[in-house]
Amino acid sequence: MGWFGILSGSSINFLNIYATRLGANGFQIGLLSAVGAMVSLMLAIPSGHWIEGRPIGKAVFWSSVIYRIGFLLWVPLPWLFGAAGQIWALIVLAFLMAIPVTPLSVGFNALFASSVPNEYRAYVVGIRNIVLSITYMISSIGSGYLLTRLPFPLGYQVVFGIGFLGAAMSSLNLYLIKTGTSSEEALRANHEDTKTLGHKDLSRDVQSNHEGTKRHSSFFSAIRADVLKTPFRFVLLALLLFHLTQCLPLPIFPLVQVNVLHLTDNQIGIGSAIFYFIMLIGSTQLQTLVQKMGHRKVTAIGILTMALYPVGLALSRNALHFYITSAIGGLASSLATGGFANYLLEHIPANDRPAYLAWYNVVLNLSVLVGSLAGPLVANAMGLTTALFIFAAARALAGVAIFKWGGR
Repeated sequence: MGWFGILSGSSINFLNIYATRLGANGFQIGLLSAVGAMVSLMLAIPSGHWIEGRPIGKAVFWSSVIYRIGFLLWVPLPWLFGAAGQIWALIVLAFLMAIPVTPLSVGFNALFASSVPNEYRAYVVGIRNIVLSITYMISSIGSGYLLTRLPFPLGYQVVFGIGFLGAAMSSLNLYLIKTGTSSEEALRANHEDTKTLGHKDLSRDVQSNHEGTKRHSSFFSAIRADVLKTPFRFVLLALLLFHLTQCLPLPIFPLVQVNVLHLTDNQIGIGSAIFYFIMLIGSTQLQTLVQKMGHRKVTAIGILTMALYPVGLALSRNALHFYITSAIGGLASSLATGGFANYLLEHIPANDRPAYLAWYNVVLNLSVLVGSLAGPLVANAMGLTTALFIFAAARALAGVAIFKWGGR
């Protein structure tokens, strides 16, 4: 997560800003997220099925390697295309990078769940957010400084190169994590244990049943529609509201920062660093809050607080206002992002994580797809300021819905 913070604070943090400075409109910025979500939406269920039969560590590592090569391809774009060509090249790369990131997203959550016992997850998420925040702040401020000192677009090429270094090192550390076995290996281990105990008939039944299941498996069985018949469907609905209201305003944030507030890259970098510094402080209290209220209520309070960010941005008139708004957003994010992952995992059976997480990724990518495209449409119809207030109200309603009906 430390190396991922470097990637996030540099390349990912400034991608939409770079596209905006190239002349991208709200629809094109939305497409940067939407095309990837469209691919992930189609591949989420097959990815869960693909991961089930493989060692989780290797599946996550190789998916991350293929995905993160895409960050390297951002660097030479100014040498190959003009401004308009670069915008569409970034959109095409986002589409291609979404193919390996889908199993990575499904697998990483399963990797986390299998590596960290339930009673330590809130603590680990808090520490993980602290590490992420520190490296994000350093890379964000450093990237903003470089972008003000180097000519355009060379500064962005350097920043994208730094991001790729963080991506490569993050993948290396994923490779070094020792994980559990795949579902196939677990079945064989169970078969051997049964033989050792002398229950040969039971062992043969288990093996025969497994072979029969393999013979009759199909695309339709991979969909795992049975997950939607469990109480988990209410959790999926709650997280659909969370992610949809989270994604709706994202494409118009850089438009406000660049075209309305006229912030420099250095000011944007400082604002991002403030966001993650407050997120770091909030993460230190996550364990205490979860023990008192539980993951669902902490998530709901975080989403309610997130409604203040678009309101603050709509009311901002200068960099100082932007910094204050960033601090509020960081506090909200420490609660919402720290709470929702464990809120999700505590409702997933330990022996069936890939299928459940695949359905969660369907919800996540559906939210990104709809939010990334609908947000700019609302902004074009209503105006940037009015749209921000509408999105803030939607976030508040999502927080109330999770608090009241999001399950136990």
